Amino acid sequence: MSDVPLTWRRLLTFFVPLGLSASLVTLSHVIISRTLATSASPETVIASYALASSLLAVTERPSTLLRQTCSALVRDKLSFKALTFVTYVFLVCVLLIGGLIVYTPIGHGIFGALFGVDQQLLPSVLAVYGVLMFVSVFSVIRNIYQGIIITNNRTKWLTIGMVIRLAGMYVLSLYFVHIYGVRSGIVGAVIFVAGMVIEAAVSFMEGRNIARRMPAKKEGHPVETRGDVFRFYKPLLYSSFVAMFIGPALNIMLGKTDGVALAISAFAVAGSLMQLTLSFFIYIHQIVLNYYKIDPLLVRRFALAIGFIPAALVAIIAYTPLGYWVFGHVMNVEGQLMEESLRTLRAFILYPLVMPWLDYGNGLILLGGQTKVMLRSQLANAICTIAVLFLLIALVPHWNGMVGALAQSLGLLAEATIIFLVVRRMGREPKLNRPAV
Repeated sequence: MSDVPLTWRRLLTFFVPLGLSASLVTLSHVIISRTLATSASPETVIASYALASSLLAVTERPSTLLRQTCSALVRDKLSFKALTFVTYVFLVCVLLIGGLIVYTPIGHGIFGALFGVDQQLLPSVLAVYGVLMFVSVFSVIRNIYQGIIITNNRTKWLTIGMVIRLAGMYVLSLYFVHIYGVRSGIVGAVIFVAGMVIEAAVSFMEGRNIARRMPAKKEGHPVETRGDVFRFYKPLLYSSFVAMFIGPALNIMLGKTDGVALAISAFAVAGSLMQLTLSFFIYIHQIVLNYYKIDPLLVRRFALAIGFIPAALVAIIAYTPLGYWVFGHVMNVEGQLMEESLRTLRAFILYPLVMPWLDYGNGLILLGGQTKVMLRSQLANAICTIAVLFLLIALVPHWNGMVGALAQSLGLLAEATIIFLVVRRMGREPKLNRPAV
């Protein structure tokens, strides 16, 4: 790979399909939401699916980290075999945890006590999660093979897989709407699992072909045993557990603002729009992992060229009349909620400004194998977020959704600060005025 000169065109060809696949994910949630909305009791059905999905978001997060692990470590069949063993261990743990949640009182405790689910709705939520827990299984398969696909510059297959997934989910949704009927949130879970199976199958077929062509042992590659993989992956796993506490902390503290319902709604609406603008740019770390050693200066220039786009998009929506059109026509929000959502989005402006550079820094950390740093940076994020939440609730509870936006943004800044202090110590950042090699 390093024998081919690195160009802007090559970077764009690699990066754009990744961005498209990430942006298309949002359509899968739209398909499910629209399908469940056709039921006879949409509020109950959508609530049961949404509550089960909120736990899935927590349990699935560690599986997504396997994509970065694969991209960073797998270069031959020996390292892939080591990663596969770690994957098997993870899958067993996922199924065991899922079984405990669905078939033992643990699930009642988690959803009833922690999530505050009504006792009448609890059986429906557990039934939906009983299907959704299999998403993580196929997500793991998808992620490890996508890691191989990305490393070998076949990123168009991520977009192809996502398009086929969306087509399959849409056809299945039509079947439920027009033939079978939408009777419970399980329908949404079945559509989601089916979509993940399709995407995993596409990734498996392409990734497996690439894996078969990898050398048995790449000369000089240090990853040989499952212990090498565990040492890299475990800090990432621990950092994901720390991140689990940020979301609940935000929701709890927003419940202490002057306008609870308005604060939570505005934070959700503004946050979803902000994440949508960021979705195309969440793979900057993959640019670093795959190309930094070839031409670090060009990689840095590429990051500089695209890294400010999300913040610019959010600023245009938040600070110009375009915001009223976006919230009114795209998000279907109006009245007081629109005004509060706009104010919350303005408070979010730091988040899309910092996030691309945090992703860039994380790429350098992953490239250097210093994943223990990411646990410390995630701790800094959680501590700062919670501290700012307490401070703002005490001083300005009338800021409502802005409290959550500012706390989350400053927490991300604290995380990025830790990452770049370590990156600076590692001495990986080149100067732009140095001659290219």
